Amino acid sequence: MKTEDVTPTDTAGGTGHGPPAPPDRTDDRTRRAGRADLIAAAAGVLLITAAVVVGHVIQNRDGSLRAQWPPLLASWDPHLGPGTPAALVMAVLVVAYGPPLAARLPWRGLLAAAWAGSMAWVFSMALIDGWHRGVAKRLTTKHEYLRVIDRFEDIPATLRDFTNHIVIGEPGNWPAHVAGHPPGATLTFVWLDRIGLGGGAWAAIWCVVVGSSAVLAALITVRVLADERLARRAAPFLVLAPAAVWAGVSADGYFTAVAAWSVALLALAATRRVRFPAVAALGGGLLFGWTCYLSYGLGLMAAVLLTVLVLARTARPVPLFLLGTLVAPVAFTLAGFNWWTAYHLLVERYYQGAGGVRPYGYWVWANLACATLAAGLAAVAGLRRSAVAAPGAVRALRRGPATASPEGRLALLVLAALAALLAADLSGMSKAETERIWQPFLLWLLPAAALLPRRRVRWWLVASAVPALLINHLLWTGW
Repeated sequence: MKTEDVTPTDTAGGTGHGPPAPPDRTDDRTRRAGRADLIAAAAGVLLITAAVVVGHVIQNRDGSLRAQWPPLLASWDPHLGPGTPAALVMAVLVVAYGPPLAARLPWRGLLAAAWAGSMAWVFSMALIDGWHRGVAKRLTTKHEYLRVIDRFEDIPATLRDFTNHIVIGEPGNWPAHVAGHPPGATLTFVWLDRIGLGGGAWAAIWCVVVGSSAVLAALITVRVLADERLARRAAPFLVLAPAAVWAGVSADGYFTAVAAWSVALLALAATRRVRFPAVAALGGGLLFGWTCYLSYGLGLMAAVLLTVLVLARTARPVPLFLLGTLVAPVAFTLAGFNWWTAYHLLVERYYQGAGGVRPYGYWVWANLACATLAAGLAAVAGLRRSAVAAPGAVRALRRGPATASPEGRLALLVLAALAALLAADLSGMSKAETERIWQPFLLWLLPAAALLPRRRVRWWLVASAVPALLINHLLWTGW
């Protein structure tokens, strides 16, 4: 018998005449990982379902959640709007063409496309509620910053007097959002008004245009700390972020961008991937200092900043970064505003209002359901992969920076943001509305989707976009 007549063993499945080959261990691991991703996503769905069911029971019983459609601060309001066609088109385009475009575009072209795509997605989602209700009037309601612009006629005098109007019961107490934030948030809109960009429409445009640039900061950070391949894979998920439901239109989108650029500039300085690393370090510090005067809780972004230094294995940018960070605190303190006094008064104000009624026992876990809705199921599955990769990444970093894989480095960055988010959750100062106020942390969970298998990326994009579209069309989300 000639040797050609013998049918060789089929190593893929053992279908030849020879003994069956052992299963491909790599394929088996891939299948197990894929199943684990789906289990993680299913756990996210169960968490959301439990928060909805339990939340409605509690709210119908005693109204203590202070949310009409828990766990979201929203009410049932099925509707369509002028943004509906644009939002649907954006979702289809990103799902169909986002991954290949992200892989092929020149890097600068990808950054430009990501910023434009993010703006289009956020604006289209906001316009589902119409121009007047969804955009122009969002930042002019009774709780918002624009209601007090005329009280900042004399900015130094208002800053000296700011803390006297935080607690309810004081004459002329600030609206909820003004009282709930350091004055940097309100001053942003005061300055816009001073340069001729006053009113709700300009404020909304500012928040969306600046807020959408956070996508660029995240992409740049992932590129320099992990690698460009993972940044490109993360790009479609950052563009099609479910948090767009609340970013359009919210000042928290603007806060997200400021915090994100602080991280990106520190990453560029630490890795020396920029022409003037000292300028980047100083700029990153300036932005982090400003971040702390936009929102009291964003000091927790220090966890992400520290992780940047750990991944870069350097403390070289720290002195200049800290020097930049001190600028905002020194300026506000000299102007008469005391951050710590204001924060303690805010805690008092918080418990005078809904924060004193909302039960911690529900919101401490229901907040995470809100975060799941705002980050998307792809981020949940990516977080699972990050948790698996983290121990190996830590061991590799101990041996030396060159031994840590890009995936492991990305995992540690993502988990640092998760740690900051969990600290905010456990503090008890974030009972409800976390789908909006946690956006600066949620941004850094989205790149975890880059760890998911490439062949399933479109399905994960669909899993992110469809719930966001449903929320925006079925509910009226407020703050």
